[in-house]
Amino acid sequence: MTTDKTIADRKRLYQVWKGKNTFMCGGRLIFGPYGVSSLLTALLIVAPYLVFFFQTILKMKARVNHVDDDNYIFEFSVLIVGSIITLTDLVFLFITSSSDPGIIPRNSRLLPEYDSTSSSIMLMYGKNSGKTYVVKDVVVNNFIVRVKYCDTCLLFRLPRASHCSICNNCVQKFDHHCPWFGQCIGLRNYRFFFLFISTSTFLCLYFFTFSSLNILEQIKHESLSKAMKREVLSLILCIYTFVAVWFVGGLTLFHLHLIITNQSTYENYRHLFDEKENPYNKGILGNIKEVFFSSIPPSLINFRSFVVDESDEVGSDRPSFNDDNTQKEKIANGMDCMDSANEVGIPRILQNLDYSGISIDYNDTK
Repeated sequence: MTTDKTIADRKRLYQVWKGKNTFMCGGRLIFGPYGVSSLLTALLIVAPYLVFFFQTILKMKARVNHVDDDNYIFEFSVLIVGSIITLTDLVFLFITSSSDPGIIPRNSRLLPEYDSTSSSIMLMYGKNSGKTYVVKDVVVNNFIVRVKYCDTCLLFRLPRASHCSICNNCVQKFDHHCPWFGQCIGLRNYRFFFLFISTSTFLCLYFFTFSSLNILEQIKHESLSKAMKREVLSLILCIYTFVAVWFVGGLTLFHLHLIITNQSTYENYRHLFDEKENPYNKGILGNIKEVFFSSIPPSLINFRSFVVDESDEVGSDRPSFNDDNTQKEKIANGMDCMDSANEVGIPRILQNLDYSGISIDYNDTK
């Protein structure tokens, strides 16, 4: 019979998770190992906003003292719009940095052996890393796609998934690990990542435009040097946003290109589709719809669930595939148990993923 003490001592999955994530609010918020990076990014947004806010208030106060000057109403509306854009940008920052990017459940141990004589499973030697990889060919939209076996998570990665060495997780549709968020960017938070950088670009242009107008207004009455001295805050904002917009603006244009061509940063960096057709390309409208207008899939892991047996913690230590003496044994044992009623033979731990357009033939023997 379960005692109250036993129930109190039970741990939740996020408390024993072997990835390097930082969890808050009882596992409801999932940050990367360096989540404090998002605070620095927030500071880089809030600081120029406070300068903009302060200078606008000063101008409004000066105009109110002039009875015939009604421009303070316009400046008040400019301040309100700037505040809304800034708040929206911070919300996108928080959602991106605190969301599950698409972490794939890992296996806790090598599973029972079964017949894995499929000709699609093979060993591949990495020329740059010097390591031996276990790979498998799968079919995606009538194209052959090669996926690797992750000897940390003990599973064959899904197409477009990759293992982040910083967070120590396999992530669906892995794009990159962003140091400005301290978080992986993947299937579940990429949309908010793009909305953040595009909103940041617009915010930079917004601050730059109205700060420049302040300086130009002063030039009508005095020299450029005197106008800059009088509008020091506007000058600082112009310089700051001019530098920042090259970074976030360039990043926005780059990811807009990735979206319309249906590539990830990781795929683009590795030039995977430079010399062959992209099997994921749905056309410009289809690619845009996939990112912005499709439903975000639910998280594959409930980090708040209780761990039944701590000796079976998810992600416990395991032997590596790089041990040459046990390569064949691990190929046979390293796959998850198969459902005999499932003709495709997808591992149970990945049954709830969307495998539309993907087929795997385990009966293709040599």
